[in-house]
Amino acid sequence: MSNSKKRSRGEAGKEMSFLDHLDELRRRLVRCVLFIIAGFVVCFYFSGTIYYFLSVPIRKALSEAERRELPVEGRTGGEKTLPVSSLKMGEGGLYVFDRATKLGTGVVQPGTTVRAIVAENAEGKTGLFTEEPIITSNSVIPAGVLLPVDLSPDAESDPGGEERMIVTTAQEPFTLYITVSLYAAIALSVPFLLFQVWGFISPGLYPHEKAYVWPFVLLSSISFVAGAAFAYYILFPPAARYLLGLGAEFRLLLSASEYFNLITLIMLAMGFIFQMPAIAYVLARIGLITPGVMLRSWKVAIVVILIVAAVISPTGDALNLMLFSAPMFALYIVSIGIAWFFARKRRTPEEVEG
Repeated sequence: MSNSKKRSRGEAGKEMSFLDHLDELRRRLVRCVLFIIAGFVVCFYFSGTIYYFLSVPIRKALSEAERRELPVEGRTGGEKTLPVSSLKMGEGGLYVFDRATKLGTGVVQPGTTVRAIVAENAEGKTGLFTEEPIITSNSVIPAGVLLPVDLSPDAESDPGGEERMIVTTAQEPFTLYITVSLYAAIALSVPFLLFQVWGFISPGLYPHEKAYVWPFVLLSSISFVAGAAFAYYILFPPAARYLLGLGAEFRLLLSASEYFNLITLIMLAMGFIFQMPAIAYVLARIGLITPGVMLRSWKVAIVVILIVAAVISPTGDALNLMLFSAPMFALYIVSIGIAWFFARKRRTPEEVEG
């Protein structure tokens, strides 16, 4: 064997025994765990804010699923069902309480109906006022009470529904905040975790290939954030509306723990799935993959994508399966294009210098 070949093999990475690899893996894992613990402490301090942020999609879906609109009288064409915010002065109809509401000294239960009209009170405030008394279990609420309804045209529907996510044990709220903080810490630690992954595999690379560490970490971190945002804003809302629509005939009581396990799993999974283009770019630049190999492996890719989609999808029906697998198919195609554009043959240091 020539000296140049020996030198190239030596530069590609030091020979490490199996035990050396295990020791290196152990050190990298310990660092990852310590960093996640530090991130967990920070995230637990903000766990209330994180909880609220993650609960918004299901609260909006619950609000849409159980929203009660007001049958309006006095318009051409007879009685119609229109949004409450579209009412004009003097228009009214039958208002249905969609949640327990405190009015005066009484609490009105969900499902209670009362005739209401848009009017102006003595202080000049316009709102939706009751036209008849409301009888509760322990009091009679007189007519003329202002209902908690925003009539402004740009009013957004209240994404409430916190009372519809339930806990079943005394310790579950604490466990819930612990879980949310842990998942948030993992997401916060992604750049460091990726750097540790690169550090573990870099001994097997040539010196000029190790320069791709920062593009790998940067692109992968951005891809993770993009994937989590895609799941949160685009993927999960229609899936939640579909699932809640199936339960329209039932009283919706959702377990808070199960919901947060679901949405965090989906966000983390999509964050890692969105790594495909970034990984394809780095591997193509190094010369470890080619677009030809990816094209020839399309059948295997389809099977893997469908398996992953079945795991992270809330249900196994075809609609949800396609909803989750379609972005992965698109990412695989994008990865092939990236590999085609940036692919190069793997070169030794002598070939680089030459």
